[in-house]
Amino acid sequence: MSGFKGVRNINGRPKGAVNKTTKEIREHFQNLVSNNLEQLNEDLKSLEPLQRLKMIIELSKFVVPTLRATELTTDTENGFNPITVTIVREIKE
Repeated sequence: MSGFKGVRNINGRPKGAVNKTTKEIREHFQNLVSNNLEQLNEDLKSLEPLQRLKMIIELSKFVVPTLRATELTTDTENGFNPITVTIVREIKE
């Protein structure tokens, strides 16, 4: 019975649901950047190469997802069995 006053959603927010405020802030930020692309480009050009690169890396955090480091452990105790390939040459008679 969701949607009724005084009745709480006991399941909480669904996984992946975006907060309304966060969504609005992202939209406003996107509009701010979109409306000022020329100015941003000019500002980047006015920076020294090292500063420009640092700024581009900082801005990319808003666009490119951050990758996680993963660790792979392999040994026979965990069920890993090495694959051995034997190559045999055919001898012509």
